[in-house]
Amino acid sequence: MKPTDLCNYPSSWFGGGSDVISEVVISSRIRLARNIAGYEFLPCLSPKRQQQLQDTLKDILMSVDLGKKIWFVDIDHASDVERSLLAERHLISRRHAAGKGPRSVVLAEDESFTAMINEEDHLRMQIYAAGLQLHACWDRINQIDDSIEAKIDYAFDSRFGYLTACPTNLGTGIRVSVMLHLPALKMTGQIEKFINAARDCDLAVRGLFGEGTDAVGDFFQLSNQVTLGVSEEQIIEHFSSVVVPKIIAYEVEARKALLDKKSKTLDDKIQRALGVLRNACLISSQEALFLLSNVRLGVNLGRVPDIKIATVNELFMLTQPAHLQLRAGKILDADQRDTLRAEIIRTKLSQN
Repeated sequence: MKPTDLCNYPSSWFGGGSDVISEVVISSRIRLARNIAGYEFLPCLSPKRQQQLQDTLKDILMSVDLGKKIWFVDIDHASDVERSLLAERHLISRRHAAGKGPRSVVLAEDESFTAMINEEDHLRMQIYAAGLQLHACWDRINQIDDSIEAKIDYAFDSRFGYLTACPTNLGTGIRVSVMLHLPALKMTGQIEKFINAARDCDLAVRGLFGEGTDAVGDFFQLSNQVTLGVSEEQIIEHFSSVVVPKIIAYEVEARKALLDKKSKTLDDKIQRALGVLRNACLISSQEALFLLSNVRLGVNLGRVPDIKIATVNELFMLTQPAHLQLRAGKILDADQRDTLRAEIIRTKLSQN
């Protein structure tokens, strides 16, 4: 498998559904951070030891049940644009893409599972699913984690739990997160209230591509920050039954307020977005995400009956810079990317 094989279709977990939950919750993710006993943490690990560790973990991961087809990608030998594509698809972190030395990723063909080797920790495994499916994600990654632990010893302390390179991941080593689309909260000026409330509850709010990124396209990643002194099941249950339902209710209420009190303003935003997307000759990545966010809201609210939600979701991913360049088969400058992006959007929207 090569990263170029992925540039023509969106990730399976990014499709979502047609129910209210899936309109707001794009995807669920559970990540586990693990380190291997007998090896230093990555900053203290020599390149030779990094390679040894990578080889060991590769063999183990390829031997456990991860699905019908599993791919291994050597990140250290991948091109810059291939690394960027994997980051755009959330299969690796931007930190992993920009790192140095032996590092890699093992992933399932449907992209529901990915394991980064030699990122911040020795092993960072992730399970993705469309919509709100945190319990299902946990069941699967817990089973995989047990299968790996049966073959190798993790760095573990009876008092502190799983030992991690960053103290904030100590204990369970789990990160539970959901990707949210919250355009109505943004339009009604309530998004800062949501962000502040989340942080007051020890939750992290990040942008579309994780830590250090802005919430372009009204996409937000919400995740736990406490991993010590609480079980994985408690974190997941709190997220699934308390945190996420409240956010969905807030967004739904904001959408209802827009329809009831500002329908003309709402329709104007949606139609202006469609006008630009259907006619622009140049469009940047950030502008495309912003405009597609408005169109996605319009489709969800029934204000744009002639466009399928699957088309909008597809355009969010396939118009990212690395996807465009790999589809073109060459490196493109900013103007060339903006031209190709506009062409793809115009073509896709005309087909609906």
